[in-house]
Amino acid sequence: MKNYTFKILKFNPEKDKKAAFMEYRVPLREGSTVLDGLFYIHKYIDSSLAFRFSCRGSVCGSCAMNINDGHRLACETQVEKLGSNIKIRPISHLPVIKDLVVDMERFWVNYEEIKPYLISNNMEDRENIISPAERKKLDGLIECILCGLCFSACPVTSLDKDYYGPAALLKLGRFVEDKRDRYKERVNIGGAREGVWRCRNVFNCQEVCPKNLSPAKTINRMRLKIFNIK
Repeated sequence: MKNYTFKILKFNPEKDKKAAFMEYRVPLREGSTVLDGLFYIHKYIDSSLAFRFSCRGSVCGSCAMNINDGHRLACETQVEKLGSNIKIRPISHLPVIKDLVVDMERFWVNYEEIKPYLISNNMEDRENIISPAERKKLDGLIECILCGLCFSACPVTSLDKDYYGPAALLKLGRFVEDKRDRYKERVNIGGAREGVWRCRNVFNCQEVCPKNLSPAKTINRMRLKIFNIK
């Protein structure tokens, strides 16, 4: 067992005037994650600590947070790789509900704007299928877990609340590449003021993605498609 110091930004809008860091001493075994540390704090030290989690296996994206000034999933971040001092804050650009829990409404509203579902181009009453090779083109576009880390790391989302954001545009690109979808309608969505032209190619989204996806690459590919369709 090794002792770690967790320094967590706590804030309850119903009681606190401003956020403040609280320190906790946490004993953890080798291989423990930041999420394990949060469980320990909640159970043995401070039951008021609020944070999100679900799958504990890097699948749901619920435990996205800022850890040691990096955007990470708490469930996959091992404490021994961070050192003995661990600083945790909620993800950025979204209102804090309490402590490490943020209100994701803006993220989901922007995501909904790109129509994140298949708009079939099949006008006939038959199955709309794609070949294995066509399905292969969607690799790197369908693995997003909607954790919001790219949204938090993107400087444009901090300045423009209407910008769709990297996760939404990655999903848009997934349908642009799907031959079963209404291609022109998708490209027009991407070409809107809130779409691909707002991206500044900072590539923070690519740096922080826990699934090693590249929203920036997809955004640049859609820019070329917009030129070609006009």
